[in-house]
Amino acid sequence: LQKVLAQRGWGSRRTCEILISEGRVTVNEEVAELGCRVDVDADVVCVDGVPVGIKPDLVYFLLNKPEGVVTTASDPQGRATVLSLVPECPGLHSVGRLDIATEGLLLLTNDGNLTHAVTHPSKGVEKEYLVQVTEPLSSGALRALRDGVELDDGMTAPARVSQPEPGVLRIVIHEGRNRQVRRMFDVVGHRVQRLIRIRIGPIRDNKLAPGEWRTMTTSEVIELSKACGLERYAQRP
Repeated sequence: LQKVLAQRGWGSRRTCEILISEGRVTVNEEVAELGCRVDVDADVVCVDGVPVGIKPDLVYFLLNKPEGVVTTASDPQGRATVLSLVPECPGLHSVGRLDIATEGLLLLTNDGNLTHAVTHPSKGVEKEYLVQVTEPLSSGALRALRDGVELDDGMTAPARVSQPEPGVLRIVIHEGRNRQVRRMFDVVGHRVQRLIRIRIGPIRDNKLAPGEWRTMTTSEVIELSKACGLERYAQRP
């Protein structure tokens, strides 16, 4: 059992043994014991009531998109696309977009339900960005970004904004409008020099180098599903 849990992304073998010993793992609705054997095709294994499996035909990739790569399936100008950086898979698409100059975390999947939930403003999934500008923002500019600014497609929702050092900011938004962060900073008179997405909901990874990707763990998919209100979706079929 602990081997199955580790393979499905619930931590190291030792961590999974602790989960079992604490009584947090069930097999077919019965509390499991260390060393018990399971049939992954027949048994329903849960941790804290959450099924450990995900649908086998769905894939979930996390990519650190580098600058200069476009977030499209193909590009008439011959530029590199995000799909060229990950394995081919039927129906694979990006979850939202990052413009060509923006770097950072991007999800790619063939799970349309999860894509809709992550990108729909009503779900309130947070996206956090690291922003570099040429000059420090004044208290008035920070307040404007936090309260919301008027763009050509309407007022933005309130954002969480901090300036840990002059000219370097963190901003958290839950909308997904085209080039939204850049346009927000334009409104307050600051041109963005560099923009990096560092978090999508509960998903972070500061070890992925630009251009690198990895498969998301089962626990990450489940946590992201929870953040989108899809707790019942990330279940074993």
